[in-house]
Amino acid sequence: MSDRIYYRTYVDTIKSGIIADMGPELWATLNVIAAHMDADGRCYPSQAAIGRLLGVNRQTANKYVQRLLAYRWRGSPVLVAENVREGGGRFGKNVYTITEAGGLAIF
Repeated sequence: MSDRIYYRTYVDTIKSGIIADMGPELWATLNVIAAHMDADGRCYPSQAAIGRLLGVNRQTANKYVQRLLAYRWRGSPVLVAENVREGGGRFGKNVYTITEAGGLAIF
């Protein structure tokens, strides 16, 4: 993925009060995940990558992600996760999708 791809944050999202409601840790986590968004809006960062970009360890990143997955803005999730198993393996990887309520979109 090119570093020249970017995503947008809608001004209405910021003015809506979502950042004050979710807090800076979850907002930063949402933006780090969004930095891994593909053209379909799906995001594939590892927990280690999220932690590195937030300046925290993987366990703390996992805690932030779990809180973000549980967070609701006006009754709707801002992030959903799907665990995808590849090659019949026991463990899969999380694929995240930022919902419309999250107010971020690939451009």
